[in-house]
Amino acid sequence: MPPFQPSLLPAGDNPTGTEGHRARLRQRLLDSSGEGLLDHELVEYLLTLAIPRRDTKPIAKRLLAQFGGIGPLLDASPEAMRREGLTDGMIGALAIARATALRLLETRMEGRPLLSSWDALMNHLQAAMAHSAVEEVRVLFLNAKNVLIANEAMWRGSVDEAAVHVREVISRAIALGATAIIIVHNHPSGDPTPSQADIRLTRDLIDAGRHMKVTVHDHVIVGATGRTSLRAQGLI
Repeated sequence: MPPFQPSLLPAGDNPTGTEGHRARLRQRLLDSSGEGLLDHELVEYLLTLAIPRRDTKPIAKRLLAQFGGIGPLLDASPEAMRREGLTDGMIGALAIARATALRLLETRMEGRPLLSSWDALMNHLQAAMAHSAVEEVRVLFLNAKNVLIANEAMWRGSVDEAAVHVREVISRAIALGATAIIIVHNHPSGDPTPSQADIRLTRDLIDAGRHMKVTVHDHVIVGATGRTSLRAQGLI
């Protein structure tokens, strides 16, 4: 399928029926807070911010097909979007939707013990990392009340290469005054099944943290098909 090219949009500022369709779509959005809208309708409305008075439905459907769904589309890098012909205005419209969604999920965890806000944490991690095309390892640093101090990307790349980072993680925890951590990484394959390297890294962190009084609560792996907690699986 060839990439979308903005120059191929139909000419004219107000194609027949576009304003009426957009008004109906806007009303449905306001009436239901977006719950009743299909994925392509959400993307369609976002694109109206960058392409005023044009029919954005076929563009939205094409983008979803090209990227494989709304999650991979919103999580795609600006470079990947530009390769498909998106303008900076279109990329910005999609990026603000993703940033706003993540900020909303973050507010549900602020100032609360993460272990009692587990569902909110998992939803945030799924939205933030599940569709990334690059493997990334993040560490959540917690205080003595298990309230989040920092959520930091520690490295990008396979955990097979991560042994040298164990000391870095524990040193960072000490510098922040954290007493516990949760390690999180994504599997770009979509399958959140832990590998032997995932398990080995977790146990190395537990051993290193024990000597410095830093508890490893869990290692969570997220993927497009779901998420896995090593603790829930009895692997740590």
